[in-house]
Amino acid sequence: QFVESGGGLVQPGGSLRLSCRVPEITLDYNTIGWFRQAPGKEREGVSSISSDGSIYYVDSVKGRFTISRDNAMNTAYLQMNKLKPEDTADYYCAIATDGETWVYPSVRAWGQGTQVTVSS
Repeated sequence: QFVESGGGLVQPGGSLRLSCRVPEITLDYNTIGWFRQAPGKEREGVSSISSDGSIYYVDSVKGRFTISRDNAMNTAYLQMNKLKPEDTADYYCAIATDGETWVYPSVRAWGQGTQVTVSS
């Protein structure tokens, strides 16, 4: 259901772009975005974008990450700039119904995840 790409290893200060395509799920009335989970930590909502363009960012990524979506391609993107070692985690694409708070229990479907490692 999900086609995720874009993770990898990058040095601090570098950039990565995650993409998430959901060819079999209509994004109408759905919010799409990413969660991340670092070893030993809980999964946290990173960013989301609703069908009407409302955007959420967790405080720790504001000013560094930018989310966007292409409804025609059923695809969302997360541009991650000025990456820090504390951004290291597995990043999971997810879908929730519009209007839901971007937290774990709201998610209806999960991607398989992609690893992001920020290290020198």
